[in-house]
Amino acid sequence: MKVLFLGSGAFGQPSLAWLNANMDIVGVVTQPDRKAGRGSKLASTPVSEYASGHMPGIEIFKPANVNDVQVRDRLRSLGADVWVVIAYGQKLSRELLEGVEAVNLHASLLPRWRGAAPINHAILAGDTITGNSVIELAERMDAGRILGQSTRPILPEQTAGELHDLLAEDGPELLERVLNEIKQGSIVRHVQEESLVTHAGKFSKADNWVDFGQAASVCRCRVHGLSPWPGVMVKIAGEPVKLSLVQEIDAESSSSIESQSGELIDPVQGLVACGQGSVLKLIKVQPSGKKVMGWEAFYRGRSIEAGTVLCGSVR
Repeated sequence: MKVLFLGSGAFGQPSLAWLNANMDIVGVVTQPDRKAGRGSKLASTPVSEYASGHMPGIEIFKPANVNDVQVRDRLRSLGADVWVVIAYGQKLSRELLEGVEAVNLHASLLPRWRGAAPINHAILAGDTITGNSVIELAERMDAGRILGQSTRPILPEQTAGELHDLLAEDGPELLERVLNEIKQGSIVRHVQEESLVTHAGKFSKADNWVDFGQAASVCRCRVHGLSPWPGVMVKIAGEPVKLSLVQEIDAESSSSIESQSGELIDPVQGLVACGQGSVLKLIKVQPSGKKVMGWEAFYRGRSIEAGTVLCGSVR
């Protein structure tokens, strides 16, 4: 089966590796190199880096506009049986896709969480299950007919970064099933139920807030759903700190009910008072400019007293 792959982010790397080993890839399309980092050096996309290092002889296209007429004609001339699109980053026009069998791997159980940040939103919402969907490409974002899905539980201790990697590893098995069914002519195409649609918009640095006045379970979902980026930032005794991993604990024996929201009721253990008398335990934190570390390592050597309030942005 001849495949044209269109992708940019790391989410598509495991699927690209599987396609490279099992299909005839006629080309890889990714976003152009862009300036990144403090030195503003040109950086390739994760897909470009993988293809350059593991796929000798495969042409890599980096068009600024994939819908340009010349680009369109070149890609269509490659004669692919199917186009596989995963986290590409450009909208594909109707003219580009005319007469093309094109499928998209999306990291949610559509129609839940259409949009750019489905993994983050699933955790923030407290979902206990998620998965991947392979769909047809459509005019509206993530609205195409569903060709196949896989599921995975969301565990309380999982961050968005960890779940991203797990779902990425699930992609090849689902893609294999869908592509085989397309090849055999047995694929079933299910229209999405519009009444069940939820949207997963992008995040920005301004979203790095947490409201400790909410229950510990809500705070946990926010910390994990925004980890590693943009992260939840607080100040602990005046020091900027990103919260990386937290845990809800039994608050029955604590004094959290009389405590102020965000107050460290036990700085040695990293226990923080939250709304409704609940308690959050800080497991891992990242001081500004330093690596992620355990709370105990952070606490050691710092003068942090009981009653210290974690200050942060609250929307």
